[in-house]
Amino acid sequence: MVFLPQEVILKKRNGEALAPAEIAQFIAGFAEGTVSHAQAAAFAMAVYFRDMTMPERVALTLAMRDSGAVLDWSDLDGPVADKHSTGGVGDNVSLMLAPILAAIGIYVPMISGRGLGHTGGTLDKFDAIPGYTTSPDNALFRKVVKSTGCAIIGQTADLAPADKTLYAIRDVTGTVESISLITASILSKKLAAGLGALILDVKTGSGAFMPTLDKSRDLARSLVEVANGAGLKTSALITDMNEPLASAAGNGLEVRNAVDFLTGKHQDARLREVTLALCAELAAMTGIAPDVLSARKLVEDALDSGRATERFSRMVTALGGPADFVEQMDRHLAAAPIIRDVFASGPGTIAEIDTRGVGMAVVALGGGRTMPTDKIDHTVGFDRLLGLGARVDMTIPIARIHARDEASAADAEARLKSAYRLGDSAPVFPLIADQIAPT
Repeated sequence: MVFLPQEVILKKRNGEALAPAEIAQFIAGFAEGTVSHAQAAAFAMAVYFRDMTMPERVALTLAMRDSGAVLDWSDLDGPVADKHSTGGVGDNVSLMLAPILAAIGIYVPMISGRGLGHTGGTLDKFDAIPGYTTSPDNALFRKVVKSTGCAIIGQTADLAPADKTLYAIRDVTGTVESISLITASILSKKLAAGLGALILDVKTGSGAFMPTLDKSRDLARSLVEVANGAGLKTSALITDMNEPLASAAGNGLEVRNAVDFLTGKHQDARLREVTLALCAELAAMTGIAPDVLSARKLVEDALDSGRATERFSRMVTALGGPADFVEQMDRHLAAAPIIRDVFASGPGTIAEIDTRGVGMAVVALGGGRTMPTDKIDHTVGFDRLLGLGARVDMTIPIARIHARDEASAADAEARLKSAYRLGDSAPVFPLIADQIAPT
């Protein structure tokens, strides 16, 4: 019988459950070009409004995984694992986590994505490094993972190709927040990477796709249940995104922040805690350490001893970046033409941050996309961002802006100031709100 993609769209639009074969045919057709981008967008919107059952989510994840190759790391002499964040503002954890894990003997073939909506993308950050190849072929990818212990790249042409295109479509069609689509997108890449274990950083709060703790738990449970159901040992931490995680937001600025973190020049306290907690969970899951407490000491030493910095430097060089990038970062990272402080309208305590608004201010500066084809300016964004509870006045800036021109600087400054609300005190949110154990 001839496959008709519009019948799948209609069935899901009407709230019916799709059979695994229907989902597999639709995604295979999308990968092959017999299902159009318009039909994929309609399918995504139908899923957004009608959702999917857990078996449908598993079927969609496996179909997107099977649209390309699946890597095999059985020749390596240690565990293979990875981490994924659901996205936030100032979330550059991956840049430190991968080399920390590599330094303790865990291989990390990290296949990352680009920015979605108001959130920054790990690949967009690495594009700020001159020469760094975010799209190597599989031979180079394998070589770098084996020689340095980690490689952070984008999806190669033959790894979950259906997801790569659907990812871009979701970004511009208002379907980013669907738990079913997020689950399949994240896990199809991770399953294609041939991992043995996965730790998830599911964000919650004003800068997360799931702003409430209940919705974040729903997403975390979906990810953990689908991943374990597909044979990948996975757990999740739910972490706070009611303020930017790092004191920098913007691609090149977050790279600078990460290098300063690795070298010990500057470490944002919340960023350090989330990074090390995720590393420790994964070290315990893979058996590198007998328990989380022992694992925490192991990963702290890998960071504080400089061994993680050395792994990061080797990875950058192996993937085409400058051999002296860590030592000569100022020479290699381009600077924006306009750099100036942003002040609050008066004195007070930072009582609330619309973290999504901060992310959208970065997008407005040119640091994100409104169309899949948009080029990103890697120099723009904010650094020296203050967090909840900080005292400000007309002499203490809430951030420093990096902009291409005066018009975008003025617009982003207004956006940032409107994202910060002053008061007498600030609420305290738990940095790690919950944990979802492997099923």
